[in-house]
Amino acid sequence: MKFYSPSDYNRQVKEPITDLGIEDYRSEFWRDYARILHSPSFRRLVGKTQLFPNNETDFFRNRLTHSLEVAQISKSITKRLNHINKIKIDEDLVSFAALTHDLGHPPFGHQGEEALDECMKFDGGFEGNAQTLRIISKIEKKIYNPDCISGIDDKGNDNRVGLNLTNRTIASILKYDTIIPDEKSSRKAYHKTKGEKLKPVKGFYTDELALVRKIKNELIGDSDFQNFKTIECSIMDVADDIAYSNYDLEDSFKAGFLSPIDLLYPQEKLIQNVVESVNKRTHLSIDGDKVQEILNNIYGNILELSEEFKDVPFDESTKDALLFYTTGNAYKNSKNIQSNGALRTQLTSKLVGKFIRGVHLKINEENPILSKAYFDDEILTEVEVLKTLTYQSQILSPKLKIAELRGKEIVKKIFKTISKSDNYQLLPSDYQEIYIRSKKENKKRIICDFISGMTNKYAIEFYGRITSENPETIFKPL
Repeated sequence: MKFYSPSDYNRQVKEPITDLGIEDYRSEFWRDYARILHSPSFRRLVGKTQLFPNNETDFFRNRLTHSLEVAQISKSITKRLNHINKIKIDEDLVSFAALTHDLGHPPFGHQGEEALDECMKFDGGFEGNAQTLRIISKIEKKIYNPDCISGIDDKGNDNRVGLNLTNRTIASILKYDTIIPDEKSSRKAYHKTKGEKLKPVKGFYTDELALVRKIKNELIGDSDFQNFKTIECSIMDVADDIAYSNYDLEDSFKAGFLSPIDLLYPQEKLIQNVVESVNKRTHLSIDGDKVQEILNNIYGNILELSEEFKDVPFDESTKDALLFYTTGNAYKNSKNIQSNGALRTQLTSKLVGKFIRGVHLKINEENPILSKAYFDDEILTEVEVLKTLTYQSQILSPKLKIAELRGKEIVKKIFKTISKSDNYQLLPSDYQEIYIRSKKENKKRIICDFISGMTNKYAIEFYGRITSENPETIFKPL
C-alpha cells in the first residue's frame, strides 16, 4: 500500500540550497517537524489555556503540554496501525499534525475564539483550525526576501508562505473541509441553514481557499473534492479525543472540582446533557443507563469493601455497619485518587492504553491518503462520554465561565482599540508594516492575527497598558 507520492513533498516555493549542502539523512517531513517545533507560535502555546487558567498552578495542562501528549498518543497509534496492517504511515508527519493542531487557538480558550469571531463575523470570521492553517502558511516566518521583507507586495498582495511546508504536511492539519463565509449575508445564511446562532464556523478562511484547492489538486488530482481529510489528520483527531477525554478529567480531579465518587453519583441533569450532546454529535444512540454503566465500569472499584469486611455476611445484624464502612471506604478511595498522583496516573494510563487499542484503520484503496482511523463503537462511546462529561461539568461551570468571560472582554477591548483610526500604531513594528501594505479589506485580519497569537498573560498586560491607571513601563517591548 503506497501512502505517499512525489507531489506530497513539493513546497509552496522552491528553497535555495544553503552553503551547508543537502541533508540526505533528513526527510522532508522531519524538516517540517523541526520547523514547527522551533516556531514562536508553538512556544507561545505554553501561555494558552487548555482547561484551567495556567496562572492558577503549574500542574494544570496548557495548550503546549496538551499538544505534546497528543503527539505521543498519535505516534503510538501510528506504530500500532503500521504493525498490524504491515504499512508505513509516516510517524514524523503524524507527530507534526499533533504538535500543530491547536496552534491557532487564541488566548482564553473558547471564549477568546468567540470574541475574535464576533469581531470578525462579517469579515471572514475567526476559528482556531482556520487560524492554524493561516499561521503555518502565512504568519510564521521561514523564507527571507530582501526585496519584500513583509511579504506584502506594492499592490497589497499577500505573498507570504509561512514555514514553506510540503503539500502533505499542510494537508495533515486540515480537519474541516469547509469555507468559512466571509460576508454578512453568507454568514447569516450559513447559520440559518444549520439552525444555529452566530458562532465560530469550523473550516478555513476564504484567503486560504486557493492554497487548499492547490493542495487537493496536487495530492489527489481533484481541487473540488469534498470532505478532504488525510490519514495523518485522522490519526491526530482520534488522539486528540483520547487526550481530551482523559487528561482534562485528571486535571479536574487534581483541582478538586470533580472526584470519582461524583462521577458514580452524577446529577440527573448532567447525565441528560451528556446523552443529548453525544447523540447529537455522533452516530451513537445512548441513554442515561449507558452513561452510568461506563462510569461504574471505570470508577466502580472504589465501592469495594476493604479486605477485612469481604467475608462478613450481609444480614440485619451487620447491614448498618457494612453500609457505613462501604460508604467510608468509597469516600476514602475517591479522595485518594484525587490527591495521589500515582493513582491518578495509573488510572489515566490504563484508559489511554485501552483507547489506543480501540483505534482501527479503514483503508481507502482508491486514495490511500484518505484512509481513516476510527474507534470501534464501544471505545467511541467511552471516549465521547468522558469527553462530554468533562465539558459539561467543568468548561460550562460558573467557576470557569467567570474567568473566561473576563478573557472575552479583554480580547474584544484590544481589538476595538487597535481598530480605531491610526491605532494600528499600537501594533509591533513588523505587524505595522504588514498592516500598512495590506489591502483595506485585509487590515482587520492582520489585527486579528496579532491578537490571536497572544498568550493569556500578554493579552492581560496589553489590556492593562491601554486601560489601566498604572500601566506597564514604556521600556517593556510590545
